[in-house]
Amino acid sequence: MNLLCGEYNNTLDDKGRIQFPAKLRSILQQESLVVTRGLDNCLMLFTVDEWTSLNEKIMGSASLFDDKKRMVLRRFISPAQEIAFDKSGRLSIPQSLRDYAELKGECTILGINRYMELWDSQKYSEYLEKTEDSFLQAASESMGDILL
Repeated sequence: MNLLCGEYNNTLDDKGRIQFPAKLRSILQQESLVVTRGLDNCLMLFTVDEWTSLNEKIMGSASLFDDKKRMVLRRFISPAQEIAFDKSGRLSIPQSLRDYAELKGECTILGINRYMELWDSQKYSEYLEKTEDSFLQAASESMGDILL
């Protein structure tokens, strides 16, 4: 699979469906995606194979007796749902996940290498603004040597 990248804006309709970008669909060549709660109030989208691999790693390191690991299982693994594309190339996002990410109308889909994020566009803009200084510092500290 080619790496996923790009930023795409689409509208979530009244039934909770979003048109998935044709470019990403052609790269993915999948009939469904696994969607779960992400970090920073967005949703994370994975191919089934990528999700299976990640799920095995998380479950392999999880202990039912570790509070933090149980929290990750409950908030990341448990809400995950496999969602099939409809004939029009749309994903129907479940209400519980829409509520979590506060998806309303305009949404932003980000391709991030091996997974994607789905944001409410306004929330994503606020996130970018709020984290600008932190990003500049993180980029110079962690990627300065790579980019030179």
